[in-house]
Amino acid sequence: MQSIEYIWHDLHSELRKFILNKVQDHDHAEDILQEVFLKLHLKIDQLKDSTKLTSWVYQITRNTIIDSYRSSKTAALPKNFEIAEDENYEDVFVSLSECINSKIQQLPKEERDLIFLTYFKNCSQKELSQKFGISYSGTKSRIQRTRQKLKDNVLDCENVIPNRAGTIPGFHSK
Repeated sequence: MQSIEYIWHDLHSELRKFILNKVQDHDHAEDILQEVFLKLHLKIDQLKDSTKLTSWVYQITRNTIIDSYRSSKTAALPKNFEIAEDENYEDVFVSLSECINSKIQQLPKEERDLIFLTYFKNCSQKELSQKFGISYSGTKSRIQRTRQKLKDNVLDCENVIPNRAGTIPGFHSK
């Protein structure tokens, strides 16, 4: 089962964009995003099939947006708010997540472990240097090289759109 921390790292920025696209107010979008993650934390044990995690998260997000409009005495659900339109967006995101996950799986075991322990288990670089029996500066260098290697590999994903600086600000539908 996925941890909330993993879901946060994997999905929070895309969910923020998704919510902001629906509510058009940054503060309101942040409130909804926090509410979504609270619901995820409380309901994560109800997810029966972890392969449907992204779909499940987006369904909770859509429902939370709708609930937010319903509970507001001043805002009505926009007429152009269509739940169905989001399925394509979700499919693209699932495809992108699969690409990134496959790029991580293609890394050699030691590099995969570094990424996993650094980003998903929040191990410090000092902890990693002890675990792998290498110097602190060596650990920092390995993490940096592995991060760059993964970034270069992710840039090969069909959906990824790098900007001029070589960062990945977004993705597009195939």
